[in-house]
Amino acid sequence: MKRNANGLGSIRKKKITRNGKIYEYWEGRYTVGYCPETGRQIQKSVTGKTQKEVVEKMRQMTVERSDGIVPLSCRMTVGEWMEVWEKDFLGDVKESTAYLYKRSVELYIVKYLGAIKLDGLTALMIQRFYNRLIEPESESVRALSAKSVRNIHGILHKALQQAVQIGYLPKNPADGCKPPRAEKKEIQPLNENQIQLFLAEIQGHPHEYLYKIALFTGIREGEILGLTWDCVDFERGTLRIRQQLRRQQKKGGTYYLSSPKNGKCRIITLPPSVLHLFQLQKGKQNEMRFRARELWTENNLVFTNQIGGYLSYRTVYDCFKRIMGKIGAPDARFHDLRHTYAVLALQGGDDIKTVQATLGHATAAFTLDVYGHVTGQMQRDSAARMESMIRRIAAK
Repeated sequence: MKRNANGLGSIRKKKITRNGKIYEYWEGRYTVGYCPETGRQIQKSVTGKTQKEVVEKMRQMTVERSDGIVPLSCRMTVGEWMEVWEKDFLGDVKESTAYLYKRSVELYIVKYLGAIKLDGLTALMIQRFYNRLIEPESESVRALSAKSVRNIHGILHKALQQAVQIGYLPKNPADGCKPPRAEKKEIQPLNENQIQLFLAEIQGHPHEYLYKIALFTGIREGEILGLTWDCVDFERGTLRIRQQLRRQQKKGGTYYLSSPKNGKCRIITLPPSVLHLFQLQKGKQNEMRFRARELWTENNLVFTNQIGGYLSYRTVYDCFKRIMGKIGAPDARFHDLRHTYAVLALQGGDDIKTVQATLGHATAAFTLDVYGHVTGQMQRDSAARMESMIRRIAAK
């Protein structure tokens, strides 16, 4: 065996016998990476009629690897890589997010693509995978929505991009795919009549103050259930949103507090009437504490069950749906209270940046995308007022 002087690998002359005839050729072997499971070198080889030909091929492979054309790959399948990705690269995501990732990987990605070699995965394979999810080949298989397939695409793309970053792939095959376009659902805020009926129906309800505060602040359901009294500043009239209540997405999962949706804390300035609602809730909670006596658990939460524990999503949801059914809006969701607040705020004259900051959206562009129809109507109303003013001035 000859060791190449330029560090390209090893080159040797080989002989094989076929049909009684001896053939000679040159073979060069080089290392392309290390398997993460065993730590062993992964080697590939090139052959040629002459030593010079093999040396040139190996030099070319070296250049291509440095340019990112040939990956430092291993013999992993897509399924094996997804397992490594889940174990080693999801440490910085929320528990609930990691759970959803793993469910999609298990139910769809590994099921359809798991046996394919990681470095053999192509954009066409992935595209056909998406198409099968939208239009299954068997009638017994439930078709997924475009939004669900786009979510799966996001997870797969993220995992494959990590493989690119550590050198297992030269490029991300999911880059060339076109996941189905998800139709944007029109928001359904409560109209003025529904708001009046809603406020009348919840008068005296156990969750009256919770529903009213959600409507008049626009904060998310998890955020309002995760509020603690130290976040309410009665002197300054502000509310600090720094956490949300979550539940482990498994059978018997427990409740826990985590950071807000985008990971950022925000402070909302409250109208006096909303601040008063918090004062009323504090008085109501003191009565609950007195009645529960030694059964009371002190969690410092603003909204609790009868003994101070977490107020469950299911309880809040079921009560809300019954109320909306009574006022003739059975399809309304708790999240529609948030939409209602945003629409009222924009119609009341708040600018997009202010509404974005209150709602806790990552960007004003996102807020505008969701509520653009409201600002569009506001602009038309503004143009109509300007037209009236022009006509009035011109008539003088």
